Amino acid sequence: MSHETTTPTRFSAVRQYPIDLAAVSIVAVIAYVVVTSYAEGSVLRLLATFPLALFLPGYALVSVLFPAAERTSRQPRTAGGDPAAPHRPSGYVRGIDWLERLGLSFAISLAIVPLVGIALPFTQWGLTTEPIAASLVIITVVLAQLGVVRRLRTPKPERFIGSPLESLSQLRRDESAVATASSIVLVLAVGLAVGALLVAFLAPLSTGGFTELALYGEDDDGDLVAGEIDDEIEAGDSVTATVSIDNQEGEETDYSVVIQEQVLEDDSVEERTDLEELETTLDDGTTGTDELTVTPTADEGETVRMSVLLYSDEVPDEPTNENADEDTYFWVTLE
Repeated sequence: MSHETTTPTRFSAVRQYPIDLAAVSIVAVIAYVVVTSYAEGSVLRLLATFPLALFLPGYALVSVLFPAAERTSRQPRTAGGDPAAPHRPSGYVRGIDWLERLGLSFAISLAIVPLVGIALPFTQWGLTTEPIAASLVIITVVLAQLGVVRRLRTPKPERFIGSPLESLSQLRRDESAVATASSIVLVLAVGLAVGALLVAFLAPLSTGGFTELALYGEDDDGDLVAGEIDDEIEAGDSVTATVSIDNQEGEETDYSVVIQEQVLEDDSVEERTDLEELETTLDDGTTGTDELTVTPTADEGETVRMSVLLYSDEVPDEPTNENADEDTYFWVTLE
């Protein structure tokens, strides 16, 4: 008489593959594609960056460290009333439930990302978007596969099952009020952390763009350097500087620049003289520079402030540092 025997098949191995770790690996790869495909400031790029940097690597590492599930059932008691020590197979590792796993995933991810940022500058790739994203994906996928091996080697009754619904049902069956309360607190803490991180990632979108204004002078080699503008000239002579406008407003913008000579007494402007006005239009993400040559009208021996006032709307009747969108200045003493 012959007996049928069952042998493991590739299909059965696939069926046992943890669905949560498969999802972690797939989502990490998709996030990498999105992060490296969309321009900086894109909503999709920000949404993909969030799980890739703040959740997936930590979840994968937690799966390696804790392949077993939290046991909530009562232990059997001996005849004397003491809990019997349960039989634990060799290699058994106490597990954690879904709520603890989520909390640790965020915390560990926040520790992994800075390590990547410290290591990459010492490599040939440098600290740019693509190497950072690629490093996080590699770390996540490798750790997830190690987590798969660890989990499949854990006895099935003790093995963590990637099902939040099953964990919630266990939570309802748990008779410990303290355990239930602590789990609820953990859920709230994780929710607040996720909400705060989402706000931090998305807040720049709601604040709109920005414009940077800067002044430069030339050094002995003819290079533009901040702080190299002449601060002492002969009365009647001109002073030269280079004004730089960086448009990061998210759209093409018209700019007006007013160069104003100001006489100050006790930190208060007593006299203003508009010397020159420039207009330019810059595409988003571009920087425009222009050389200014202005001649102060103050008398010999006076020190005046030369203010550069930038406006993206119409120039007011009386331009001031206070009503300018951006302003910068340098001091000149007339000898």
